[in-house]
Amino acid sequence: MDLSNLNPFSSSDHRETGHLKMDKPDTSRRLDEMQQGVISKSLNRPDGPLKVSGTARYAAEAEADDMATGVLVGAIIPKGRVVSIDEDAAMKMPGVLGVFHGKKLLRNPAQGTANQAPIQPDGEVSYMGQPVALVVAESFEQARDAAITLAITYEEDDDGVFDPKIAEKEKPDGKQIDQGDFDAAMRDAAATVDSRYTTPVQSSAPMEPHASVAQWNGDQLTLHGSYQMLNYNKNELADSLGIDVKNVRILAPYVGGGFGSKLGIAPEAVAAALAAKALERPVRVAMSRRTVFETTMRRSETSQRVQLAADKTGKLLGLAHHASVSNLPDEGFTEPVAAATHFLYGGGSRRFTYEVARLNRSCAGSVRAPGEAVGMLALESAMDELAHELDIDPIELRVRNMPEKHPESDIPYSARNFEDCLRQGAKRFGWADRRPVPASRREGDWWIGVGVAGAARSNILGESKALVTLNADGTALVETDMTDIGTGTYTILAQIAAEMLGLPLEKVTVSLGDSELPEGPGSGGSWGAQSSGSSVYLACEAIRTKVAKALGCAAEDLTLKDGIATGGNNRKPLADLLDGPIAQEGHIEPGATMENFDQAGYGAHFAEVAVNAITGETRVRRMLGVFAAGRILNAQTARSQCHGGMIWGIGGALHEELHHDTRDGHMVNGDLAEYHVPVNLDVPQLDVLFIHQRDDHANPIQAKGIGELGISGAGAAITNAIFNATGVRVRDYPATLDKILPYLPD
Repeated sequence: MDLSNLNPFSSSDHRETGHLKMDKPDTSRRLDEMQQGVISKSLNRPDGPLKVSGTARYAAEAEADDMATGVLVGAIIPKGRVVSIDEDAAMKMPGVLGVFHGKKLLRNPAQGTANQAPIQPDGEVSYMGQPVALVVAESFEQARDAAITLAITYEEDDDGVFDPKIAEKEKPDGKQIDQGDFDAAMRDAAATVDSRYTTPVQSSAPMEPHASVAQWNGDQLTLHGSYQMLNYNKNELADSLGIDVKNVRILAPYVGGGFGSKLGIAPEAVAAALAAKALERPVRVAMSRRTVFETTMRRSETSQRVQLAADKTGKLLGLAHHASVSNLPDEGFTEPVAAATHFLYGGGSRRFTYEVARLNRSCAGSVRAPGEAVGMLALESAMDELAHELDIDPIELRVRNMPEKHPESDIPYSARNFEDCLRQGAKRFGWADRRPVPASRREGDWWIGVGVAGAARSNILGESKALVTLNADGTALVETDMTDIGTGTYTILAQIAAEMLGLPLEKVTVSLGDSELPEGPGSGGSWGAQSSGSSVYLACEAIRTKVAKALGCAAEDLTLKDGIATGGNNRKPLADLLDGPIAQEGHIEPGATMENFDQAGYGAHFAEVAVNAITGETRVRRMLGVFAAGRILNAQTARSQCHGGMIWGIGGALHEELHHDTRDGHMVNGDLAEYHVPVNLDVPQLDVLFIHQRDDHANPIQAKGIGELGISGAGAAITNAIFNATGVRVRDYPATLDKILPYLPD
């Protein structure tokens, strides 16, 4: 039976149409009924051999005939404008093809969201290092040498602002909350905490630098780029160039890390496209490591005041979280520091305030786990302080303060296993052996302590489309513009399709990272797996319905396994059943379940540290992360994501700190030699435990985001362990030895 041209079903049932809007919980849990046995298993990545052998082609490695190379030139003033650029000397140098500049090049990076176009400041220089020109030559070396000699005249303003401590603050609309009588709660409480925590500027620092290769064919632009969200990036690039989005194609099949820095179009893409158009030949622009640090998204520094008021049993009466962050003038993004504080713990009286310092530093935006990564360093440290003040076990304090409903919106939680994470983690970690009195365990020159912190990250479903084609030869193709930034997208989408269609994993091919494919949600906000995975699932459900019709059985009676269809007393290989391919688009949309239920992933971090009594050096000896994140689609890739988040937590607690000179805002340590991230010797053996969870409100495959959950709260477990080891409370992150050594016990 030829099913290639079947008309779409008229029924609104998503099993026939492939389209679902999540207006109500999907309780079918169909993945649990499938028989292929590949979902949730620890399976290797199909793209792994390509990456380890060096044959996976990243953006800068795209090939084109007659390729030229460009080098960006950064501003040497912190605020002002370019008056003139003398191109003559540069153009006379060997191999130089052109110097490009102008208003289209002078722009800040986009955030990578549907409603936020990039700020284009009409020729103004907003920060030191901002790209103001591009020099293109036959070779990189020629372009680099010419860029160094480029003579640029600036008009510098004298009103630049570089220090957040003295900058004027704005209070963004919609972020200020005052519920109940918080002042009375603090006044009448049996115990209070009122502490200020600071975190420094951080960088995404992905391994692969930002790079783009631009090539024009008439009015059609093809850009090989390292980007996370092609659905939005094509619009941002078209907007920047002033062309129709239909003329833009972006290819990003492999992305060597992003962590938020590649959410939106960055300067090298715009510059490469402009130069390629003018020169009528392909142009490659790859940022240097220094340029990546200077011009892509940074995480804002924060100053946070957390106030807790509790009765003698530890029950919170009041909770307040104040955050001071920064960004460029006119940029709309505000680091959502209190994101998890809003829903994780109760307390009837609540106060949340934000203020934004407008600085002439590089643009602040989303870095992995925006909000929670730095906000939970403060919140979970404050909860540890309160537990110590009341002499209550830190786990018990958290359990006593888990609200029945969202404490501000009063909507129910969808699925929450926070207590399970804490309890099972405590048993696995050996929490019962903890010595609650600080500085009571010493081994030679080392003080030993343990700490715990909660983890939470809001769960988001993004609109996503995917095209799945089941071929008569028992192979399948999955197509979507979704990206894989090292998180395992190729793997989990193949697993979902293989499980639903009853095929061995090697029979499924996944095509990603092409903006001409059906629009996925992109890799950001930990929404990629559940969103793109749901669209693949829906497409497969519709295909299964068509296969069942061909076999002569009801869809719910169909079993697909190893390329064999069984149902209604019939059993046939797909090769005998189908005369042609079946292609079906799956389409998932968020709906009322996101509005009517508070959805999040939960977890708990446990850490044991050793602090040297002589030097103040801290070493993390062991670490456990316990997570409830819905259905785990691939245990191996999920564990890898958690490892990455926990390692980032180690970095936030002990290492990472980006410095800006407060005289002119220039970045002091913008490279991987001086911006310290954890290396192998800093990271102990990490243990990860997943809690079984099915959240029918989240999406039809019951999966949740996990990449950013792994970082949330991780660093606080380490600094809480430092306190348990030494009695030293570090509130100014990172906890470098100079903040510990002067206060160590004798």
